[in-house]
Formats: sequence, C-alpha cells, structure tokens
Amino acid sequence: MPRFLPFRGVHYDVTRADLALVTAPPYDVLDDVDRSRLAALHPANAVVIDLPIDGDDPYREAGETLRRWLADGTLVHDERPSFYVYRMESTDEAGQRRGTTGVFGALELSRPGEGGILPHEHTTPKAKSDRLNLLRGARANLSAVWGLSPSVGLSELLEVAEPAWADWTDSDGVRHTIWTIDDAARVAAITEAVGNSPIVIADGHHRYETSLAYRDEQRAAGAGADAASEAALVYVVELVDDELNVLPIHRLIDGLPDDTDLPRVLAEWFTVTSAGAVGPDIAQRMDEQGSLVLVTPEGAWFLHPRPEALATARDLDSSRLDVALAALAPHHLTFQHGVEQVTAKVASGQAQAGVLLRPASVAQIIDIAHGGERMPPKTTFFHPKPRTGVVFRLL
Repeated sequence: MPRFLPFRGVHYDVTRADLALVTAPPYDVLDDVDRSRLAALHPANAVVIDLPIDGDDPYREAGETLRRWLADGTLVHDERPSFYVYRMESTDEAGQRRGTTGVFGALELSRPGEGGILPHEHTTPKAKSDRLNLLRGARANLSAVWGLSPSVGLSELLEVAEPAWADWTDSDGVRHTIWTIDDAARVAAITEAVGNSPIVIADGHHRYETSLAYRDEQRAAGAGADAASEAALVYVVELVDDELNVLPIHRLIDGLPDDTDLPRVLAEWFTVTSAGAVGPDIAQRMDEQGSLVLVTPEGAWFLHPRPEALATARDLDSSRLDVALAALAPHHLTFQHGVEQVTAKVASGQAQAGVLLRPASVAQIIDIAHGGERMPPKTTFFHPKPRTGVVFRLL
C-alpha cells in the first residue's frame, strides 16, 4: 500500500487574507468567466497561480508568484510536517445538511495496479500538458487529488477538539473548516490507517496521472528516492455514505441530423414513456421509476432500460447510455452538472437534447474499483469540491 505522510504545508496567513476571497474551486470546473470573477476578488486568489495566463511563460510566472507570496508573507510555510484536517458542510438537493471530513497529506505515487491506487473512472482524452507544465513551472502541488479510503474508523481519527485555525462560508453556502494535526501519535495513527488499504481516486484522475509523469521526469533527472516528487497532495476521505455526496453528471447531445427522432431511436435500448414536466422532484421520480430521462425541446421521456438490449452494460446509467449512444449517427457529447442547467441549454438551443442520469452509489464505486475496472468518463461528481488554496505542497 502507498505511504501517506505529513508534510510542511504552505497556506495563506489568515490574519492577512480572507479565505473566502483567496480560495477557489478546482481549475477543471472553471471557465474563463469564473476565472476572471475569482481573480477580481483578491490579487492573491489561488486561481492566479492554478490557472495562470500572465506573461510569456505563464507557468514559470505562476511559480514566481507563489514564491513572491511566500516572501511577502501572504503565504506561510509551516515549520513542522503536519496533516491538515478539512471539513466541508453543505445542504443537498433534498434540503439535508451534509458534511465531508478528510485530511490533506502527501500520498506516495504508484501506477494503478502497482501499489494500491485504484482509479474508478476512465479519463477523457484531453491534453495533460497544461498540468504538467504547471508542475514544472510552479514546482508545487496546488490543487489536490481527492482519494477515498475504505479504512474503517478514519473519520474518527480526524475528529479534532481544538479550535479550527480557519472557518469560512463560500458564495455557494458551503462552510469550510481547517485544523492542523502535528502530534506524533495522531500523525502515526492516521498514516497507519490510510496505509492499510488501497486508495480509490474520487476526483483528479488527470492530476494524478500528471504527477506520475512529473515524478518520472524527476527520476530521469537524477532525483533521489526521498524527493518530494515521489508523492502528491491528496485529500483522503473515508469511503462511507455518511461522508460523501455523490451527484450525477448529465449528458448534452448536439450535432445529430435535424430529423433525428431520439425517443424513437433510443427505444431499441429503453422503454420510452412520457415524463411530463421536469421539476425539482425529477431525481426522486427517476429513482422510483428506475430510469434515465431524455429532455428535448418537445418534452421529456423516461428511459427504462431494456435488460435484454443492455445485457453487456454495467449496472450504471452512464454505461447503459454509452451503449445506446455508440449506435447513433456521429454527434457531439458534453457533460453538464445540474438538472436546471441541462433543461436551460436544451430550451435555448445550445444542445439538441439532454439525458439526465442517476448517481452512482458508494457501493458501486467500491466494487468497480476493487474489480480493476473503470466507469465511463464523467460518471461521478463529488459535491462539494475541496477548495484550491486551503493548503499547497512545495516540490
């Protein structure tokens, strides 16, 4: 199993910077408008270095900016290796208050199948050069990989009685709280607990793969076995329902011939019935019906899977839909969070149709990861996302 160790974290000086203004969502959920808005909140917002755009070499500039913030006291570098306990509290779609507590640490890198790292999704074929160039230029882990540990009792080890050193609520109403653990006994207990079981990558597959590539570069350049590049910044959460809120990632379809009758075409794989209006109760109705939902400008339909037609598909909505979509005429598929966003894009003509999916369960994630298989890309969306800027790790 990979080692999980404390590290000397770099973080904002909370006496000088409001974490609500300087932390940011992960880079891969931001567009250009989001980046501009965040950068305008504070000149030292984490997005400035995590999504660099300034200068002839933005990646080198990101590293220089990071070290300038360290030099002027915007950031501080802890003296002792520590774990950083981080809790997020939010309200789910049903109005229930939920919390996720995990710990930031340095996880030893290993390729899937080599040392207890279990990816659960395929990645989309997008360029990874951006993140690799950022690692080279910044020489730091800026945005953490999210890992899930089946180690029973990890959540209890992360309970901290001392006051948090940071506590704030972001613009989406998510409360964030941070503690530091540097007591030798507790550090050892957390290291042992995480190191006893494989880690399932929940979010950040591209970041993990890029860290492996950077590690290999450093090895080729002569970096020693104890080099910081042998590990990556990972946020580890116990793999239990109480600690996780898994949302679906829906699909938007465009580029099909104008005369495509999707309800008729999809009837080969699904029993298609009217779903009526798509409202706030649609997720509950989908669960009760055991179905996906097709949304077009003409209306909405329940898609009840035909077992005989989808015998080769995994018991996942994303897998079932992939089988059907593979037989359609060439088209463009994009991924979208949120029912309202899907219906709005279909209504506005930005997409020909949308398909609403049900979320994968924690049990399905565990079974697939341990079986050495992977879900289709963009099957799971863990909510809320850890903020970038809670803690950085220098390489």
